[in-house]
Parts: sequence; C-alpha cells; structure tokens
Amino acid sequence: MEFGWSNEQRGRDEALAAAVRDAFPSDAARANDPFTREDWQRLGKLGLLGLSVADRYGGGGLGALESARSVEAFGRACPYTGLVFAACAHLFACAMPIADWGGEELKRRFLPGMCDGELIAGNAMTEAEAGSDVSRLAVTATPAPGGWTLDGEKSFVSNGPSADLYVTYATNDPDAGHWGMTAFAVPRDTPGVTAGEPFEKMGLLQCPAGSVRFENAFVPAENVIGVPGQGGPIFQDSMGWERACLFAGYVGLADRLLDRCVAHVRERRQFGRPLAAFESVSDRVADMKLRLESARLLLYRACWEKDQGLPGSALSTALSKLAVSEAALANAVDAVRLFGGRGYLRADGIEAALRDSVPSVIFSGTSDIQRRIVARELGL
Repeated sequence: MEFGWSNEQRGRDEALAAAVRDAFPSDAARANDPFTREDWQRLGKLGLLGLSVADRYGGGGLGALESARSVEAFGRACPYTGLVFAACAHLFACAMPIADWGGEELKRRFLPGMCDGELIAGNAMTEAEAGSDVSRLAVTATPAPGGWTLDGEKSFVSNGPSADLYVTYATNDPDAGHWGMTAFAVPRDTPGVTAGEPFEKMGLLQCPAGSVRFENAFVPAENVIGVPGQGGPIFQDSMGWERACLFAGYVGLADRLLDRCVAHVRERRQFGRPLAAFESVSDRVADMKLRLESARLLLYRACWEKDQGLPGSALSTALSKLAVSEAALANAVDAVRLFGGRGYLRADGIEAALRDSVPSVIFSGTSDIQRRIVARELGL
C-alpha cells in the first residue's frame, strides 16, 4: 500500500476544499435547515455527486481511495455534515448499485442526472423490523405482467422527503432469505409511492429523512437493478462503498474538529496559562490525534483493498467503519469538553459536531454489527 499523494492529488483536494468553502460558507441562520435544490446543484457542479461513477455517465471515474480522499476534503471544508452525509448516501448507496449492477439502459437513464444534481436519490432499505437484519424484509415484490408490484413501507429513508428516485429492496421469495431479495430503481412519481413528512432528528439536520410507502406500486422489469434475487449481494456491495468512502466525511469532520481544538487550547487561558500547558488538556488532544490517524489509515487501507479487488476486504471495511465512527464520536465528545461552556452552545458549532457524530455508530451497520463481522472474519 502506498499513500504518498502526488502534488496533483493534493492540489485537487485543496482546490475542492476551497470550492466547498466558497459554495457553502458557515451560516448559523441555515445550520438546521435541510438542503435545497440549489445546494444539490452546487454539489453536482463540484463533481461530488458522481465521484466514483464512470465518466461516460457524467461521473468522476475515481476509484474508492481517491473518492474517499475527495469526500474527506468535502467533510473537512463543509460546515454542514448533514449535507456531506446526504451527498454520500446518494452516491454510494444509490448511484453505485446502479453503476455496478444495473443494465446499460438503466445507467444511461438515471446516472447522468444523479451525477449533475438534477436527481436526488434516497436509499430505501430500513424497515421497522429490518434494521440490522436486512434478510427479512417485509416490503414485497410480486411478479406482474411486464414487471413487479411493490407493497410495504420503508421506515427510515435518508433524503426520502426530497428524493426523485429511490433505490429500494424487496422480498420476492420469502423462503430464500438473503437470496430472495431484489433491488429496484423506483422514481418518486410512480403511482402508489408516497414519501412521508421529514422526521425531527437529533443531528445531520441538513439531510431530510422520512418514511416511504409502496402500495401496489408497479415497477417495470427494466428498473430491476441486476437480476431478480440479486438484491442481497447488491446491497452488501453498496455497504462496502458506504462503509469505506462515506465515512471519509467523518474523517474530514474529525480533522476539522482537531484543528479547532488545537487553536482553542493555545489561545484560551486559565489560571494564567494557556489551556495547552495543562497535561490533562494536551493529553486529550493527543488522544484525539491518535484516534483520527488510526481511523484514517484503516479507511485508506479498506479503500485500497476495494480498488485492488482483494478477497477479505469485508474485514478491513468493518474495521474501518468501526474505527472511524467511534473515533468521530469520541473526538466530538472531547471537543465539547475542551471548549467547555462554549462547546455546549450552538454558536461555535461544536455541539453540532457531536449531534452529527452520534448516528455514525448506528447507520451502515451499528458498531456491534461491525464487531460481529470482524469476529466472523476471524473464524469466531
């Protein structure tokens, strides 16, 4: 593995970060608002909605590692982590299943609009009784002339209230478990598809989330992603993209937090000395740096292995997701402690980083699920 970045790569990331700062300056007045269509189109113009999609469909044609580097720069520069999450969920959980598994007609119909910001996509997988256990979906797919009819409800869909397109999964054979699930690309305007109102959430406020209901919703056969029964492997592949590349945004967030904490403890004085002069403070900052760099290297390795197509990458991806999410949460808690009363107030944005980090240990497979994957890969 070689993570020595060229001047061209570093320059690209720095230029992207600068462009993100210009496009999305920090504004307390809109910090709690969901993204707008204009925001989404800006993301498309910056190339952030199609990083890993082939260039012939309007994407950037990058591999997992270079995509992650761009997402890391995005997360470091953007003050709205919910926007970073929304863009990455759209790309890695929705565009990449179509890009990697969809037929040519499906790719040409949806991917250009997903890359340029014309379309917003939502990943419709989670159900009330199928969160971590995705092999037991209650949403059903029933064969119909020329396609399928979908029935049931997805309980939590990121981007759901704003999405134009849903990548969803439904059971077509209840007795086949993981192999009885099919993936679909379903436009929002499909008769029988209803998006619920946005949820009130703890964090990631720029990313709207809600339920999506399917009631005798007809989906033509050409909107099947892959082939019927292939939904399980497709979803797991999308999780590989998400657990590696999406979480680079949290590496960027942790990097930004660390810079702010270092500046704060150098400037803030108590008892006649800078906070940095107290070992309890500097040790906490050192721990933040250790968590960040350890998580970053695990993420880079997982992405590198994905690019190489190496067997056993599930272990590296699980370790990466676990390390990044736990580091992001722990570092956000430490940042609040280091900023003290200011960390608890909304004006400085430190508490927002904590609220945005909490869900990282839940979505894309909880930390406990990642530990189970690691244990399984070790033969336990």
